Amino acid sequence: QVQLVESGGGLVQAGGSLRLSCAASGSIGSIHAMGWYRQAPGKQREFVAVITNGGRTKYADSVKGRFTISRDNAKNTVYLQMNSLKPEDTAVYYCNAEIRRIAYITYRDYWGQGTQVTVSS
Repeated sequence: QVQLVESGGGLVQAGGSLRLSCAASGSIGSIHAMGWYRQAPGKQREFVAVITNGGRTKYADSVKGRFTISRDNAKNTVYLQMNSLKPEDTAVYYCNAEIRRIAYITYRDYWGQGTQVTVSS
């Protein structure tokens, strides 16, 4: 069994910062990419940022220059530092990871339960 647990969401004023964390635990053999997605009310879930186990990163255009993704491979944890937050960043943020379980060959996607980020104007 594998679990992803997010933390760090909350309410912040526009221009403020938040740091999200997501820790993977369980029978983990190896982790490839880890990333963040978000879903605002009435909208589809959208990509925010991703980082590979080698440290390569990719960001959605809407967050470039404001958000920074990083990871601690020893802790199986990914972070999202969010600066200069805007009201349009309000959403439930979900952690995603490509994980190969111990004794398995293939990778599959796992998702966290989501953490609410609310940015007030």
